[in-house]
Amino acid sequence: MSNSSSISHFLLLASADRRQLQLLHFCLFLGISLAALLGNGLIISAVACGHLLHTPMFFFLLNLALTDLGSILTTVPKAMHNSLWDTRNISYKGCAAQVFLIFFFLASELALLTIMCYDRYVSICKPLHYGTLLGSRACAHMAAAAWASAFLYSLLHTANTFTLPLCHGNALGQFFCEIAHILKLSCSKSYLRELGLLAVSACLAFGCFIFIVFSYVQIFRAVLRIPSEQGRHKAFYTCLPHLAVLSLFLSTSIFAHLKPPSISSPSLDLALSVLYSVVAPALNPLIYSLRNQELKAAVWRLMTGWFQEH
Repeated sequence: MSNSSSISHFLLLASADRRQLQLLHFCLFLGISLAALLGNGLIISAVACGHLLHTPMFFFLLNLALTDLGSILTTVPKAMHNSLWDTRNISYKGCAAQVFLIFFFLASELALLTIMCYDRYVSICKPLHYGTLLGSRACAHMAAAAWASAFLYSLLHTANTFTLPLCHGNALGQFFCEIAHILKLSCSKSYLRELGLLAVSACLAFGCFIFIVFSYVQIFRAVLRIPSEQGRHKAFYTCLPHLAVLSLFLSTSIFAHLKPPSISSPSLDLALSVLYSVVAPALNPLIYSLRNQELKAAVWRLMTGWFQEH
């Protein structure tokens, strides 16, 4: 029997048994991470440098792009390193840092998506009050509240998880450090405390979901009252990217954590975790840029300006 004080490292889930598959996983992770870095980096640069994009919607989109970059950089580099060098090790402190950062960025993303839903609600349902309710100071306060609450939330979960005694080995059935798999190593009933915290977190997430559903019911009712068909289409298309990103994030996260045990398997768990922690952050810039002419124009100006300078 060993406890957490004697554990110096954890063993992550092996990406594959064959060397060729390990290298294939490395290349896939590399391609996805480069696409995410390029897409989110372009959005951050375009919004920061483009004066026409200094609006609440793009301000929150910039913050969302930062969380997506953080999510990718928290899990993918270590997975790439392990695939390339055929190892599974991650240090105890490295695992704690991963847990903290994963919770921090995922909680920030949910909070920002909820705030962005409020932005669309005010824009469509209360357009005359948009400048008052979503002024620059109000936007800064909402973004700061999202980041600060996510920081406290992740700090609480990380501190609670890594004070638990661990006596069931050090092998984790995931390609990154995830609390659910660390709790399986615990030999104390203290893990019920963390399960309680996770239940509270689920309730808070459900509260965000209810707020989003209620907001979109009001939005669609307002859109249907718009007299012109062109106006209805324009209002709907401003919500479409947010709905797509939200659906991708919630569907993959919920199914990954609440799927029936009867269909659970290591390969399915791995695929779902890659979807919500890697693929979703990489796709978000593409989803937001497809329907947004202002963003595409700003990114194009940024790229052409860079090529002209070089």
